Amino acid sequence: MLNHVMVGSNDIERSKAFYSAVLGGVLGAPEPLVNMSASGHVRLFYRHDGSTFCVSQPIDDAPATCGNGATVGFKCDSLAQVQAFHDAAVAAGGTSIEDPPGPRGGGMGTMHLAYVRDPDGNKLCAIHR
Repeated sequence: MLNHVMVGSNDIERSKAFYSAVLGGVLGAPEPLVNMSASGHVRLFYRHDGSTFCVSQPIDDAPATCGNGATVGFKCDSLAQVQAFHDAAVAAGGTSIEDPPGPRGGGMGTMHLAYVRDPDGNKLCAIHR
């Protein structure tokens, strides 16, 4: 259903270090394809397992901001990978938010979740069902 998800960044090199540690180091995504748009803005494309996650300097030159209520969820293969995602994100400059990593219920069956914010404030979720 989805082709890609894109978030904005005010510091593309900081974002590259963060996402390479989290998506590459934990989920196995290769180094991003670095693209310069026709407008001269840099974008990072992490392609892995049929999905694409993008980080971009805002094309309108306004500051990048996180979406209030928006979350990008990354599917993990195990409970250990959820914890590793969380730990790698925090070590790479992210912030742990909400409850500590662990099981959640809520009528959708038991899931294991970890929530973090990237250095630009974008909310990320690691999830294993």
